Parts: sequence; C-alpha cells; structure tokens
Amino acid sequence: MLPRGVAVSAAVLAATGGFTTLDGADVATVVAVVLASYVLGSVPAAVVVARRRQVDIRAVGDSNPGFWNTKESLGFRASLPVLVIDATKGIAAAALGTVMLHRLAGPLDAASLWWLPYLAGLAAMVGHAWPVFAGFRGGRCVLTFLGAWVVINPVELLVALAVCLLLWAVVLRFSLAARVGVFALPVVQAFADPRSHVAMTGVMMTLIGFRFWLAHRAGHPSHVR
Repeated sequence: MLPRGVAVSAAVLAATGGFTTLDGADVATVVAVVLASYVLGSVPAAVVVARRRQVDIRAVGDSNPGFWNTKESLGFRASLPVLVIDATKGIAAAALGTVMLHRLAGPLDAASLWWLPYLAGLAAMVGHAWPVFAGFRGGRCVLTFLGAWVVINPVELLVALAVCLLLWAVVLRFSLAARVGVFALPVVQAFADPRSHVAMTGVMMTLIGFRFWLAHRAGHPSHVR
C-alpha cells in the first residue's frame, strides 16, 4: 500500500512541477524520508497498549486500532498514550520532511520543496493504516493526519479545530463536529494556500476516507458518537 499511496502524491507533484529541482541524490533522500516516515507511522500504539492489558484492540468495539476505540474499550486514562503517540507520529514525520526540505533546498528557494512535509506526513499515515509491525492491519490515521498538520500549518489547523469545537458545543455530537472540522481544513486552506497544497491535503484526506470505507465494508463502522 505504501507505493500506491505515494504514487498518488507523486502524480500530483509531477503535475505541479514538484520534482523539477531534484537530482539523483536528492531523490534518494526523499525516498529515505518517505520510508522513515512510514516506519514511524507503523508504530502500533493502540495494539501495544491494549496487549499490555491482555486485550486485542482489533477484536473489540469497532475493531479500529486507534485512540477512540481504545478509549471506549479501556478507558480514557489507558488510551491517552495512544492519543499522544498517534499524533506524534504525524508531527515527527512532517518535522523530518521540513528539516530535509531546508537541507535539500540549498541555494534553491525552499518553497520549491513545499511538498516534502506533506509527503512525509502521508507516508506516516500509510504506516498507521497498514503498519509493517502489526501485520498491515492498522487504523484510520486521523490523529496522524492532524499531527502532521501541527507542523504543516498550525494556524489553519487551529481554525479547523475551532470550527469543530464550536459545532460540538451547538449540536452536542462529536462525530459530526469532528467530521466537519476535518473537512473545514482544506476549505480554510483554499483561501490562503496555492491549489497544489490543497490538492496534497485532498490526497491525505482521501486516504482517511478510504480507510473509513474499508472499515464500513468489513462491517466495522466507526463508533465515534
């Protein structure tokens, strides 16, 4: 699944000229960043936390090895490490992409490699969804996506979070508020960033939607209320 997910992003980047400034050594570095981010994303926090309590998190609740199912099955205190680790995976991957962006840019304008944190964040999401350390049976990667956005654009993330909290206060349904908040992110971004950036966000969100669809098809719809 890693090559397929990255291939979609590569198509977006090729269409926008994202690879034109890279030589062979730079491409090798980008591949290393993607692989490292995938490995980071593959850390199965929910599986490990639940296993320490003799529970297979993929066999209880909605079978999703993520924060919410862990909270519903084991309680908030037990699930807190999952929340932190899953978000940190996205933060670490996007931060790695950002650091390497500036190293690769050299005399070039760093803006020409704007896509590297997105690609690293996407690779971490793919790792979370299909983790090499957990039999390629992972979660829906929402927290990893949001973690990446802490690095990519924290201001836009805060605006989307404000939308989520405001709607939650009004309708008292977290599931609806969370979905609107996530979908508000590219809308907010569209007012401030180039279309190519919004397209990359769309690729990341498509992966989330695909994971929800797979869970629904397998008879494990989300239990987030």
